[in-house]
Amino acid sequence: MNEAPVVLITGALSGIGRATAFAFARDRARVVVAGRRAEVGEKLAEELRATGAEADFIQADVRHEEQVEALVRGAVARFGRLDIAVNAAGVEGETGPLTEQTPERYAAVFDANVLGTMLAMKHELRVMTAQQHGSIVNLSSTMGLRGAAGMSIYAASKHAVEGLTKSAALEAAAAGVRVNAVAPGPIDTEMLTRLTGSSERKAGMLASVPLKRAGTPEEIAEAIVFVGSRRASYMTGEVLRVNGGRTA
Repeated sequence: MNEAPVVLITGALSGIGRATAFAFARDRARVVVAGRRAEVGEKLAEELRATGAEADFIQADVRHEEQVEALVRGAVARFGRLDIAVNAAGVEGETGPLTEQTPERYAAVFDANVLGTMLAMKHELRVMTAQQHGSIVNLSSTMGLRGAAGMSIYAASKHAVEGLTKSAALEAAAAGVRVNAVAPGPIDTEMLTRLTGSSERKAGMLASVPLKRAGTPEEIAEAIVFVGSRRASYMTGEVLRVNGGRTA
């Protein structure tokens, strides 16, 4: 395929998703960014076009299937196909002991992180399997591998994302479609600030990282671009952990 790849990114309006959009744009991909906030999304698309990239914004909330279906359909209508999909939409939820969690808090996290990823893959895979090619990259976390006190629901959601990733990879392999995940450690984003709650707790978390610092959204974006691209053409059903050595 000689044409620039078509890339769809959910959760693209901030943090890792936003950095990923710019990373693919630098690779001369044609990019569709998605998120819930129309004004922010339109501004992001303008910024991407200012770099010389072909880019569009489509408003979508991944918790609602009709919006996900319209998003994927819109991306294909705009560029004719879908080569790479990055499912980065997600939330951390409210922290606290498991004994204080509620069904409402569970639903808020699982609807965004697990249901949203499942619905996105459902409609992305329908397009990609028909094409007989494509690559999906889901966003997991270090907590998709290990537990975390006070973050049971978030950790459980990322374990679920990894299970979805591996299962979908097995289902799609015969059609030439790859499905993988990238699992960041502590990354310097607004989410990390919310999760830690204070500069002292943030410093304590980073002290446990062998590289002794937070990663940047751009470092994770580069990993996502690699996994999504043909440079990782023999990789499927895997989770690439990018966490400064935290799980070594």
